[in-house]
Amino acid sequence: MKAYEYIKSKQTQWALNRDITLIGSEDNKGFPAYTTELAKNLIEQNLFEPLDLDVRKSFEQGDGNEINGSPSNPAKMQAVHSSSALSVNVFQYWQRIKQVSVIASACGFCRKGNAVSENIVFEDKYPIMGDKFPPNIDVVFHNSNSSQFKRYAVECKFSEAYRPHDGLKQKYIDLIEDWSDIPNLKILAKTISPNDDCFTYLHAAQLIKHILGLKKECSKNGFRLLYLWYDVFGEEGTIHRFEIEKFSEIAKADGIYFNSMTYQELILVLSKEYRQEHTEYIKYLSERYL
Repeated sequence: MKAYEYIKSKQTQWALNRDITLIGSEDNKGFPAYTTELAKNLIEQNLFEPLDLDVRKSFEQGDGNEINGSPSNPAKMQAVHSSSALSVNVFQYWQRIKQVSVIASACGFCRKGNAVSENIVFEDKYPIMGDKFPPNIDVVFHNSNSSQFKRYAVECKFSEAYRPHDGLKQKYIDLIEDWSDIPNLKILAKTISPNDDCFTYLHAAQLIKHILGLKKECSKNGFRLLYLWYDVFGEEGTIHRFEIEKFSEIAKADGIYFNSMTYQELILVLSKEYRQEHTEYIKYLSERYL
């Protein structure tokens, strides 16, 4: 079974085991992999807990159209294999209970107990050159002025990592001033423009755009970027991991603080350190995503 279908099937079984009704994507056509709602009070749907008001606003202002849906056309986040639903399930909890530093350290951004991270923003925008639709970064930690790093950014990948992706548009290559201090990434950018024939699963063009946007906002040494992805057994997972390592070497050669981590690794770190204090949260993540 292909990785994309495996993830979707696994998440579908998770929902069915909990008697969660699933529907198709368009007028109830197609494979039933969407919940009828995101979350409603204490009724479990596709989210561990309902969207906080600020989180909902962030997604409404984002360009991914993640939460706008109708009874006949469910929102993207209602898909059980939705990457945005997974990111909300992992990160929003810590924002709500005001313990952002816990998940920041679990992601490897800082040491345990380091409290520089003040806020988490979903779908945070980082324009590069006055883009009409600037790159949206899935999850961004906004840090205090005392921190060396202004931002901790997370690019989150779930099932979509194992689907086709685009290369880098030529307009980004023409930003000479933005490439001067990252020559190795510029070479890579030229290689994957306009089509990406180098990476099968890693969306390198997207990561490069995030680096350009973060560099413009924070300076080259003012941010850290984490690639958080869902691992699978078999050839596709092996290739994906190899491609991440390849990109990481290029980014680090340019002095970019870039790291990667699987969702499974993150959940296990959280389980080891915080299961007793946050039992229901850890249980939900473990049963659903491990």
